Amino acid sequence: MKFQIITLGCKVNAYESEYMLEKLKNSGYLYDEENPDIIIINTCSVTNMADRKSRKLVHKARREHEQAILVVVGCSSQNHQEDYQNMGIDILLGNREKSQIVELLEQYLKHHQSYVSFTKNRALDFEDMKLERFTTHTRAFIKVQDGCDNFCSYCIIPYVRGSIRSKDFDEAIKEVQALVLNGHKEIVLTGIHTGSYFSNGHDLSDLIEEMAKIDGLKRIRISSIEITELNDKFLDLLGREPKIANHLHIPLQSGSDTVLKRMNRKYDTTYFREKIKRIREIRGDISITTDCIVGHPYESDECFLEYMDFVKEIHFSKLHVFPYSIRTGTAAAVMPQVDEKIKKERVQQLLKVSSELEKEYEQKFIGKTLDVLTEEYEGEYTTGFTSNYIKVYLNGEYKLDQMYLCQIDQIVDGKVYAHILSCLNEEIKL
Repeated sequence: MKFQIITLGCKVNAYESEYMLEKLKNSGYLYDEENPDIIIINTCSVTNMADRKSRKLVHKARREHEQAILVVVGCSSQNHQEDYQNMGIDILLGNREKSQIVELLEQYLKHHQSYVSFTKNRALDFEDMKLERFTTHTRAFIKVQDGCDNFCSYCIIPYVRGSIRSKDFDEAIKEVQALVLNGHKEIVLTGIHTGSYFSNGHDLSDLIEEMAKIDGLKRIRISSIEITELNDKFLDLLGREPKIANHLHIPLQSGSDTVLKRMNRKYDTTYFREKIKRIREIRGDISITTDCIVGHPYESDECFLEYMDFVKEIHFSKLHVFPYSIRTGTAAAVMPQVDEKIKKERVQQLLKVSSELEKEYEQKFIGKTLDVLTEEYEGEYTTGFTSNYIKVYLNGEYKLDQMYLCQIDQIVDGKVYAHILSCLNEEIKL
């Protein structure tokens, strides 16, 4: 039978979809986006827009493929269980049993009875999955953690993903070894709350240090980490382990102490500022990107101006900007809301700042040499990313999934162009 997987949302979803894809292929199913017999939609609920897009894709799949087996999983279905039960879905799951996708499909094919399964318990075991290769990206993701216990006032994720839990330390290392053996040179550690990783007495720093010993692994990247989790142990490792990518994504969410308190974040701007200063004392040219929520309840004009000033002061290399979205069941949902028009205006202001900061950061590297991992072809160019997560365009067709030492030449219309100086792992093949 032929199947298709549609994935929305975060890198954790991407990893889980990749696992389902690999397991189905290994069981004899064929991937086919044009004429699927089975459609799997891995949904997202981080914002209202993500929920709407998830539901829209479910309706579209059922309308265009009436005879297909429709499987819906993930955060949106977990968050809106009753809604999804009335959409003609054959197999409906929340955030459990994704690893059992083959068994569930075979059960459905045998009995032709719909299957619905959700969990109400936050205290869950880690649902272990193991990949040998990541077919949809050059960089391979590995999910080492799931769940969150922070309960930020704007966020639904702790309710739909459950409490903090982690992948077994030894199993994580084995998975990384298998991925590297199959050619992946960069591994991205991901989770809902990656920095909280802890298994068998080992924390995230221990995991990274052990991974760094693996021959053939060139880069270790962390998808996202909270400022409060960048402890002395991690900062020491950052200073002495060159395999850690020269890029950290550290969510800020607001640059106003008033709003941060309302968000139930675990830091203030003073704490954030001092920790960033320490990071840059260790790696002066590191790229620090962040998430910014705009229009959270109680974000006054004064709060937003403080926010803008703080973002400029920190000199992030890029901002991921999101308008605040009401999540029913969270604390912020019942707070006084900011006008939607004001939100949109503030989003545009922050996006403008982001564009300026990104341009300013990239220009510092013109004429300098950086390592580039090639990922895909775009027209006459081969593109890839540097350790500090700058997308680079190389004129010509070069082998993908290779690490090259490149010199940055120029930036034209926001695109960074470079030329290859040498190959860091094998001869260049055009």
